[in-house]
Amino acid sequence: MLTQTTTRVLEPSDLGAALAILESEPVANAFVTSRVQIAGLDPWRLGGEMWGWYADGRLRSLCYSGANLVPICATPEAIRAFADRARRAGRRCSSIVGPAEATAQLWRLLEPGWGPAREVRANQPLMVTESPAADVTPDPLVRRIRKDEIEVLMPACVAMFTEEVGISPLAGDGGLLYQARVAELIGAGRSFARIDDGKVVFKAEIGAATTQACQVQGVWVAPEHRGRGLSETGMAAVLRYALADVAPVVSLYVNDYNTAARKAYTRVGFREVGAFMSVLF
Repeated sequence: MLTQTTTRVLEPSDLGAALAILESEPVANAFVTSRVQIAGLDPWRLGGEMWGWYADGRLRSLCYSGANLVPICATPEAIRAFADRARRAGRRCSSIVGPAEATAQLWRLLEPGWGPAREVRANQPLMVTESPAADVTPDPLVRRIRKDEIEVLMPACVAMFTEEVGISPLAGDGGLLYQARVAELIGAGRSFARIDDGKVVFKAEIGAATTQACQVQGVWVAPEHRGRGLSETGMAAVLRYALADVAPVVSLYVNDYNTAARKAYTRVGFREVGAFMSVLF
């Protein structure tokens, strides 16, 4: 039995203990929980390692280390241990993202060796809803995207990603990994859009889904259609699908400076329950 405190890479046999921690905060942990529920803890299938921090022989905190570095239910002592491991391994991630307080502490410890970051988004309100607002009518033209419509959807996905992250998802491998992810969400029935005259007007995806909560991502309105309330009616339609077919709680997080989006999400029925933080490299 492990004693005092230690960290190690979790193994498939640790799945039950890891899920118990992940599911203790179903909204905040939805992204990682959804991956673990599908892939388990095998690093090859998971797309990264799951680090565990133990105190007195008990697993108490986690950190996912893959394309993103994500602290999970992490105590200050666990964050220091995770930072030590991350420094030794070297930066392999494209971002650090998670609950704002834990992520800020982790970044303070890593910044001297990993900095400067390309961008730090220190306050991204985490919003949730269990029911859509009654006075916003869902857009009846927003629907699930079919597998044969990926070529129609991809330009909107690329535009959204470039606008949101600041770099194109086509860089590096020509967009193969990104297109595979888009195709995965379409295949899972978690990609939604309104298409007018062969062009995407509104789109959004349910990027993570568990039985307890799901997370909406990639919300985008074509520039020439902005300011017409399509983000509200479109999101209302996505909420209708999500609450009926996916999970009882729908969440998302948004940049604090995006006041228009925050107002639109509040109008549709979301409320703020916390904050995330993202460090982009």
